[in-house]
Amino acid sequence: MKFNAPKTTSWLIALLLGLLGLLGTVVAIPFVSDYAFWFVFVGLVLMLAATYFEGL
Repeated sequence: MKFNAPKTTSWLIALLLGLLGLLGTVVAIPFVSDYAFWFVFVGLVLMLAATYFEGL
């Protein structure tokens, strides 16, 4: 199995989602705190997909 480096845009979106999820667990942010786990989860899935699929 060959892995690829994710594009900068995919990496930044995944990082932003992960940071929002972490921040949502520490600080009460109206929408983000309710779905903090899912923000981190989607960021991780995006990072894994961008590493597995070429051009993402």
